[in-house]
Amino acid sequence: MAYRVELTVRAGRDLRYIYQTIAAADSEQARAWFNGLEVAISSLDEHPARNPVTPETNTLRHLLYGNKRHVYRIIYAIDERERVVRVQHIRHGSRQPFPGSVDA
Repeated sequence: MAYRVELTVRAGRDLRYIYQTIAAADSEQARAWFNGLEVAISSLDEHPARNPVTPETNTLRHLLYGNKRHVYRIIYAIDERERVVRVQHIRHGSRQPFPGSVDA
């Protein structure tokens, strides 16, 4: 059975920021990359536990999207009882580990 994928407020903000930063509205290549990011997020509806736990905490997992210098971490929690994947945060892979909770 598939999971429902939800974005937290922060993850939604992260997506809008990424869209603006890469100028997806102005570039076909950037728009295609961004659409791929959204597809990757949506793919968490099937087998979300396939990805490793984050180095920061073993209660969250992360899916890596992109390549080389342009890798983003899609950080999420799985609620098995509700069958929901909650995307907590989307951040560039080169950023320092996040401190504590990502619920902000």
